[in-house]
Amino acid sequence: MNKKSALAMLLAGAMSLSLAACGGGSSNTPAPAESKAAEPAQSQAASDGAKVGQTVLKLAFNQTMENPEAKTIVDLSDKLYDATEGRYSIEVYPSEQLGSQAESLELVQNGSIEMAIVANSIVEGANSDFAIIGTPYIYDSIDHQLKLFQSGKLDDLFASTASSGFTVLAAYSLGPRCLYTKEPITTPEQLSGKKIRVMQSETMINMMNAMGGVGTAMGQGDVYSAIQSGTLDGAENNIITYTDLLQYEVAPYYTLTNHLMIPDELIINNDVLAGMSEADQKALKDLSTESVGVMFDLAEQLRNEYFDKVQNEFGVTVTEVDIKPFQDRCQSLIDDVANRNDMTKSVYEAIQSLR
Repeated sequence: MNKKSALAMLLAGAMSLSLAACGGGSSNTPAPAESKAAEPAQSQAASDGAKVGQTVLKLAFNQTMENPEAKTIVDLSDKLYDATEGRYSIEVYPSEQLGSQAESLELVQNGSIEMAIVANSIVEGANSDFAIIGTPYIYDSIDHQLKLFQSGKLDDLFASTASSGFTVLAAYSLGPRCLYTKEPITTPEQLSGKKIRVMQSETMINMMNAMGGVGTAMGQGDVYSAIQSGTLDGAENNIITYTDLLQYEVAPYYTLTNHLMIPDELIINNDVLAGMSEADQKALKDLSTESVGVMFDLAEQLRNEYFDKVQNEFGVTVTEVDIKPFQDRCQSLIDDVANRNDMTKSVYEAIQSLR
């Protein structure tokens, strides 16, 4: 059976569960990535107290229901149900049950599912201008990024994906991404020759190469086993994903390079959005914008909890480093992305204006 057939079978199972208004809850501990394809598609269950609308919008997500982004969508769903008088709700399918992020984007584009949360690097595949909001060291702080996401200054960028079959409703972020490796890394020189997993985009590969390593694009589901086998020397991600996906087991050195705060985008199929009444569209858009603050608050709480847990319970070595040598190496990449065209220049100016 080829990959597309397997995905189609998973999606059919997911639709059956959705139509039956039932389904099991997800586990807090993710299964090994290689076993996920064999699992039945399970979603946030109606029996867990969620409000189920007349129309249920299926949303694909690559991490667990304990993730702040998934919890934010559950909250958003209840608010959408209330705002549309029960006409709409959102059902989350976590842990790559409907496929990888790249596959989820394709499913939204072709209308097989209604919504997804996908990494900015994936959206770059539809419009490379999105690279500007996922460039290393472009935000001064988490508050700086939040201010941008709530400002409305990204509306033109978000609308630019319409020609690709989907609309961006909001941008989320789990916080600063850092290096984690099998051996201690504190300088660009120590990173030299190390194969570090990055997301599947040219910008991310160029970033890691600039920082001193060897950027190696790979789907998230393969990272644990690749580090374990020695195919990779490490990866980079936020503390939440690092902990939730148990990657501390194979890469116990977490280095606070804080090189990236890459967004995840909440997206919806264009035809689905257009099929909603103007009032319901407005409700979804407004609530999506409001959900950004909810998500950032949940992420901050969990980051604090996880930093304590990985150091005191899991034996991870968390190391503060001088980020300037890494930052300096990325400056030419920042300049290149910012000056690509009028859109990237405009967004970069907006980021600068909110510092």
